[in-house]
Amino acid sequence: MTTFSSIVRKYEKLCDNKDIPCETVMAYLTELSQRERYDLYLHYEDEMPEALEKEFEAGMDRILHYEPMEHVLGYSWFYGYKMIVNEDVLIPRPETEELCANILAKMDEWFVDNQSIACADVGTGSGAIAIVLAKEEPKVHMMATDISEEAVVTARKNAENNEADIEFVTGDMLQPLIDKGIKLDVLVSNPPYIPQEEVMEKSVVDFEPHVALFGGEDGLKFYREIFKNCKKVLKEKAFMAFEMGWDQRERMSKLVEEMLPGCEYEILKDMNGKDRMSFVYFK
Repeated sequence: MTTFSSIVRKYEKLCDNKDIPCETVMAYLTELSQRERYDLYLHYEDEMPEALEKEFEAGMDRILHYEPMEHVLGYSWFYGYKMIVNEDVLIPRPETEELCANILAKMDEWFVDNQSIACADVGTGSGAIAIVLAKEEPKVHMMATDISEEAVVTARKNAENNEADIEFVTGDMLQPLIDKGIKLDVLVSNPPYIPQEEVMEKSVVDFEPHVALFGGEDGLKFYREIFKNCKKVLKEKAFMAFEMGWDQRERMSKLVEEMLPGCEYEILKDMNGKDRMSFVYFK
């Protein structure tokens, strides 16, 4: 008889042997069984249904070969919204939820008298940021761009599934916005910011799109691109918000000061005390 406790212990040990976080086992079982964690613990010594056991073991075999759990499930949770994820888009990270929360707070502060807020998410990937902003702020008119047609297909599905009203455009960085003559109150981007030569986990390198990961030699390639053209798409009063690498504070500060002299900016820390968000203000 296979109990929940015995199979969890078995796979926690296998994960530990492969340097995969042991908490992945319970996280996967919770999602797969569609049961709350406390409920599983209440029935920890019960026999596991045979069909669930087979599905769980098949999925854990993929995870033990370093495939991300979210790819095995086919979805990820982000800010309370369910997002389809696949090989065409980056899996949304918890740090990016903090970026969304800070953007929403800043919108409330800056545009209290606005009837609408024109916002674009550049390099939208799964569409996670755009969907959260569109759903959580009723004033937002949301656009989203990505160079990958495959990513835009996934983002559109996510927007439809979450009933988010977003205009998607395929194209390189700001170019689709420039071509349409768009003027924004808020420009948001979580661009690829990992330096080209940085060593990454196997589950990331082998299964997530490199176009969404690597940001040139120093990781700042796409910020330079946005800074170079941002005034073409921003209103006189506007702000930009970015996710960034935890070790890029000095380089990011220098880049803003060189390319956008006179602009106010701030770099915010995440819940772990790491520099992970940069905001640039135009007044």
